[in-house]
Amino acid sequence: MTKLRVLLVEDEGMIVMALQEILEGMGHEVCATASTEADAVAAAYHFHPDLMIVDGRLRIGSGIAAMRKILTKRHVPHIYVSGDSLVAETLERGAVIMRKPFSDADLTRAIAKALAAPSQHTASGGNPQSQLS
Repeated sequence: MTKLRVLLVEDEGMIVMALQEILEGMGHEVCATASTEADAVAAAYHFHPDLMIVDGRLRIGSGIAAMRKILTKRHVPHIYVSGDSLVAETLERGAVIMRKPFSDADLTRAIAKALAAPSQHTASGGNPQSQLS
């Protein structure tokens, strides 16, 4: 797998540090982190990441809403990570979902699925998602 520039959208500092360590161990670069919806949108526009790993629920705003805004401008492969079950109707077709806690192998599979996903994402209810547990 080629080196990816990854934007982490997560409001839990320990999870950010763990993900950063895992991603760097895989040979990827964390180009930025964001802990709010607004910061996630701004960072995506500024850093142009190759991949985003997004917590669905943030203390300030929503990772899902941030991705909706970002996807209106350009496609960014992404993975939703959550300890909660994300409501399928709120996610775009083909969304890759990884439940917390997850292993390095789960993350590797999720990255491969996100990179292989088609670039035409539209949010509509009832569309199939790829869920990794």
